[in-house]
Amino acid sequence: MPVLRRAPASTRLLAVILASYLMIVLDVSIVVTALPKIHQSLGFSATGLSWVQNAYTLAFGGLLLLGARAGDLLGRRRMFMIGIGLFSAASLAGGLAQSAAWLLAARAAQGVGAAIAAPATLALLTTTFPEGPERTRAVAYYGAVAGGGGSVGLVLGGILTQWLSWRWGLFVNVPVGLALILAAPGSLPETDRRRGHFDLPGALTSTLGMTAIVYGIVRAAESGWTDSLTLCSLTAGSALLALFVANERRAEQPITPLRLFASRERSGAYAARVMFVGAMFGMFFFLTQYLQGVSGFSPLQAGVAFLPLTLVMFSMVLVVPRLVARFGNRRLLIGGVLTALVGMTWLSQISPSTPYLTGIAIPMVILGAGAGAAFTPLTASGVAGVVADDAGAASGLVNTAHQLGGSLGLGVLVTVFSAAHAGGLAHAVSASLTAGAGMLALALLVVVAVVRRPAAAVAERPVQPAVEVQRAA
Repeated sequence: MPVLRRAPASTRLLAVILASYLMIVLDVSIVVTALPKIHQSLGFSATGLSWVQNAYTLAFGGLLLLGARAGDLLGRRRMFMIGIGLFSAASLAGGLAQSAAWLLAARAAQGVGAAIAAPATLALLTTTFPEGPERTRAVAYYGAVAGGGGSVGLVLGGILTQWLSWRWGLFVNVPVGLALILAAPGSLPETDRRRGHFDLPGALTSTLGMTAIVYGIVRAAESGWTDSLTLCSLTAGSALLALFVANERRAEQPITPLRLFASRERSGAYAARVMFVGAMFGMFFFLTQYLQGVSGFSPLQAGVAFLPLTLVMFSMVLVVPRLVARFGNRRLLIGGVLTALVGMTWLSQISPSTPYLTGIAIPMVILGAGAGAAFTPLTASGVAGVVADDAGAASGLVNTAHQLGGSLGLGVLVTVFSAAHAGGLAHAVSASLTAGAGMLALALLVVVAVVRRPAAAVAERPVQPAVEVQRAA
């Protein structure tokens, strides 16, 4: 009789981390193909419908830094389980929503749960896997989930919406979340609880500041940049973010230690990630509208249409560790962003008569290859050289850049879409994708000019190799 062997501890840990992070990332995009059905079911206005996504991403991105701090102080496994529990309960509530306000409240609660759980995932990964090929491989898988989760969500959302209901895009999180909570005690190591303080002023000013900025940008798409409420929102957001920086300078235990930005490599990686993810998120959002509104695809067909992008991105996981070893982190990052720029530029030529194969599928393959190559070194650079005590804060910044990059990028591209809409849906989508290509070009400029390690690198306090977060090769 065959003996069943239990998977190694590192494999179980990686499986739990990747499954949880995939679930969290999926919820950014899983509702995109369902938005028309949600609009009909709950009576959203055209403007209000955009907040089905923004309520989640803003709560997620805005509270990530506080969630990272909570993991550092209270124990990362403990906060992981609390976050996944809240996320699952909010998913159930969202699936049962009977009004627009109900759904938005549930989406915001999902974002809070994600903000608690997500920082613990990367922190546990980087402090558990030893430096070298094993950690490079683990970070590659994590980067692939971060980069490919959005497109997987579009496919899954289309399938669930057409075969069952838009509500199942939320219900599906409940059994997965329960399984992760049950698996966590035996798979994830617990970190020691530490004495310290929560930087509530920092969390409040950063969250409200980013929310005000995104609200102002989204409102500008409808009311214009000279609208009084738009200007007030952008001004208030800028002031709140300035207060956040001032608070972090003097706070005894800040949620965002400003020393994390002392490294050019990390600072450049955060900025490049914001622009890269903003372009990718906008591509998902607008191309979905094109496929359903111009090409006449069903929700399922629109989701499946993203498979060329999805499959290539996940296939890159198999080769990225070898590419990092051969070319180094920075050269692979430059090549990945440049390749993605080529794919996005090609895709932006879309018109009402564009054939799917040559005008959409092939450029998506190129875009997926570039994104798959870029996300792993972006993630590694975002936590490069961080001491163990700052692992939670650094991973929180990586996730914050990812989520807020999506919100900010979509907000900016919505203004382009609105300005070009008079020329028809296809023209507006093309204009938005062109602007997205411009964002990738800016990301490439940042990578070339900033994400590099000079010979006289900033000295940081050394730690034991077993817990030091990986420096880019």
